[in-house]
Amino acid sequence: MTAVSLSDVTFSYGDVPVVDGVSLDVPEGEFLGLVGPNGSGKSTLLTLMLGLRRPTRGEVRLFDRPAHDFSDGERVAYVAQDATDAARDMPVTVREVVRMGRYPRNLFGRFSADDREAVASALDRVDIADLADRRVGALSGGQRQRVFVARALAAEADLLALDEPTVALDAESREAFYDLLGDLNEQGMTVVLVEHDIGVVTARASRIACLNKRLYFHGDTDDFADSDALAAAYGSNQRVLDHDHGHGHHHDHGHDHDPALSHSDARDEPEDES
Repeated sequence: MTAVSLSDVTFSYGDVPVVDGVSLDVPEGEFLGLVGPNGSGKSTLLTLMLGLRRPTRGEVRLFDRPAHDFSDGERVAYVAQDATDAARDMPVTVREVVRMGRYPRNLFGRFSADDREAVASALDRVDIADLADRRVGALSGGQRQRVFVARALAAEADLLALDEPTVALDAESREAFYDLLGDLNEQGMTVVLVEHDIGVVTARASRIACLNKRLYFHGDTDDFADSDALAAAYGSNQRVLDHDHGHGHHHDHGHDHDPALSHSDARDEPEDES
């Protein structure tokens, strides 16, 4: 089954197109990396995929239903750009945040033994069971990211969408976090990742969509590295680096490039695309 399908999708702020005529499918179980320069529409495209924005033109379907009318919120988990920053001020424990993943399944607030087991299993799978009673605000950035992934696992989500999830993390935490995403994808979870570091995406994702308002490439990682899509979308002076991730490739296109919550977490105002 197809997790996400976009057909000739355009989105504009007033008369300014941010996403222009994009068509692509994301099969269940895929790890899709969304790349593009700053201001290319990556974050907007992700929110369109999740039904958090409606396209100006075209159609978006989420698990074969219109995305804007999608009601199975537990099937989709979204970690927005500023999710971990906001979490620093949350007066709640790790366990309480992860329990939020069960809320769509428990509209009347009654938690069963199955719910408690799902939370405990999620904490264990992302290796933060020992932090369950810690305040979220007391954790490191990498630990907070794992909390949000655990919440997605507790929800038993089929699709995990992440927008620049490791911007504030150190190199070691980044590697560990992407190892975790890779493990979850191997276990069957569909992952859609917006990431500014092209090296990470070529090392980790199974397929790539390269965007600069319109779609310049959508296909296998190796084919992207060998194509001219990078130069077309970014300009002629770019290089794809594996950044010593140990998983991917190194393809020279000129000068170095700049490395670098729930279904209702998106904001509706124009964002600073990264």
